[in-house]
Amino acid sequence: MNSPYLQGDALAAAVEAAAAKLRAAFGDAPTIAVVLGSGWSSASDQLQNVQRISYADLPGWPLPKVEGHVNEVVVGTTAGGARVAMLRGRAHTYESGDCTGMAAPIRSLKAWGVQVLLSTNASGSLRQHQPPGSLMLISDHINAPQRSPLVGVQGSHRFVDMSCAYDLELRQTAAKLAKEIDQRLCEGVYCWALGPQFETPAEIRMFAAWGADAVGMSTVPDTILARHAGLRVMGLALITNMAAGLSAEALTHELTLREAKDSGERAAGFLSALLDRLTALESLKAA
Repeated sequence: MNSPYLQGDALAAAVEAAAAKLRAAFGDAPTIAVVLGSGWSSASDQLQNVQRISYADLPGWPLPKVEGHVNEVVVGTTAGGARVAMLRGRAHTYESGDCTGMAAPIRSLKAWGVQVLLSTNASGSLRQHQPPGSLMLISDHINAPQRSPLVGVQGSHRFVDMSCAYDLELRQTAAKLAKEIDQRLCEGVYCWALGPQFETPAEIRMFAAWGADAVGMSTVPDTILARHAGLRVMGLALITNMAAGLSAEALTHELTLREAKDSGERAAGFLSALLDRLTALESLKAA
């Protein structure tokens, strides 16, 4: 199957050009970039002093067609003064069968000077203590399809250590903040399923037996790409439904979007406070 995304030397050239365009549009890179998944779009609406650039103006960047994704980079400041970049759209593997769709954006962010990728998503819960509306801090992931965006990459640096893919200091910071402001924040393992169909009850039972706490159709390729690029990573999942077989409700994309909309403002508020706290970390200031 031919990839719809740039590869090899063409990708490298596009990344260099896109990083230059980001620098020209926004100046120096913020410390943190956030990929906004379903339900998280209101986070960008809360930013102040906003500047924007379309993915269409950035060489090599994908133009996802998933409902709720706007396909633009937004740079602004939180109410607490943290300057951040937010990506309003991500390429999903189920759109093309190719899991390299976020290679150009993530490598461009690194080339621009970003240090942390904070990946957000909407997920289904495998645990009754984590109902719809909950937030889950991703501690680890399971790559159920065993697909990698690094296939074909040359050199020893392709063998990326994933033993602590989701940065411990960043997770501890999020957990401490949640406790301080009385925000319920579960922590658990995210399982990536390829999609676009939802999982069967039997698959959900298998994932639960593997140790998964939530399931979704994104994030893992982004994390692999980010770790390969040398970015620190953290992940937040907004629980929008109980996974197949755990409730009587039929699973639909509309259900996901509806629950995400209902819970999105609260999730965005926590994200804003978290960005303020993360930006103040000495380990990021010194980098």
